[in-house]
Amino acid sequence: MKIIVSGGGTGGHIYPALTLIDAIKNKRPDAEFLYVGTEKGLEADIVPKAGINFTALKLEGGLERRFTLENISRAANAIWSIKSAGDIVKNFKPSVVVGTGGYVCGPILLAASLMKVPTLIQEQNAVAGVTNKILSKFVKKIAVGTKDAIKNFPANKTVYTGNPIRQEVLAAKKSDGLKEFSFTDDKPIILISGGSRGARSINNAMIDVLKSAAQKNSAQFLHVTGKGEFNSVVEKLSDLDAPNIRIVPYLYNMPTAMAMADLAIFRAGATGLAELTARGIPSILIPYPYAAENHQEFNARSLVEAGAARMILNKDLTAEILIKNLDELLVSPEKLKSMAQASLSLGKPNAADEIADLILKLV
Repeated sequence: MKIIVSGGGTGGHIYPALTLIDAIKNKRPDAEFLYVGTEKGLEADIVPKAGINFTALKLEGGLERRFTLENISRAANAIWSIKSAGDIVKNFKPSVVVGTGGYVCGPILLAASLMKVPTLIQEQNAVAGVTNKILSKFVKKIAVGTKDAIKNFPANKTVYTGNPIRQEVLAAKKSDGLKEFSFTDDKPIILISGGSRGARSINNAMIDVLKSAAQKNSAQFLHVTGKGEFNSVVEKLSDLDAPNIRIVPYLYNMPTAMAMADLAIFRAGATGLAELTARGIPSILIPYPYAAENHQEFNARSLVEAGAARMILNKDLTAEILIKNLDELLVSPEKLKSMAQASLSLGKPNAADEIADLILKLV
């Protein structure tokens, strides 16, 4: 059995694709995969390192929801790339084609659909992207990561599965995290991350938060700044001597950090939220304000409405507001426990297996 998987541009599209590939391999070890991405996307580096065959389509970028000359050029390029995508499908002869988002999915999923190859797209966010909205008219099945996304697609094709998450996230143990980061089990642990590249607004607000935390010494903090922001943050906290605080540029083992976290301060990307809820971690969410269609705010609102999170808009973020929210939660273990239960109720730890089953049923 041969399967084409496509997803590109950001880790939020690539890592769910890789997780699905692993889930399918567990069910069908004989499956052969080809990953279709772009030459300039992160997938061109990540996918080959994962040992998966990779080929690239030449694309200029995604379409915007407004009329521009750039959009005309990109649309023409996308139409031309459908022929190249069709050649890939014709030569590889897949039994099914799967897309996890990003504009690269457009040509390959559309070409496969027109060639009568079964197709499935996976939408991670509460608000559907332009590419997936277009593809929804052609594909056989749509797996959505949140209930809010169901309304974006044809009901007869759409299945609420949750977002696929790495098995390492579920397997990690709190004791491993405490040991790796030299934390203790007698005080709450707060994990802060603005994503793999960091978030300047969060980092700036955390300066005074960490200074305050050092004085109170009532909780422990693991702050992931992003590599580009690390030196700046450390310089501003150069006089801080606090055993309850760790500042790192990047985490190669985020699942272990999540395993010990009692509260997270995060952006609201779909994959991160899927992992938080799978572990039942309550959160303070600060959505990235420039995400396409403002989807991170809608992602965050889903958790807030369920009682699993609090949200601070990026434009409202200050150290004072963050300290106020932290103080209110940390002095109320019952509130944190209630949020944790709500978070866990939203988690879909078996999402990858459910989607893998949908894919295999299409074959």
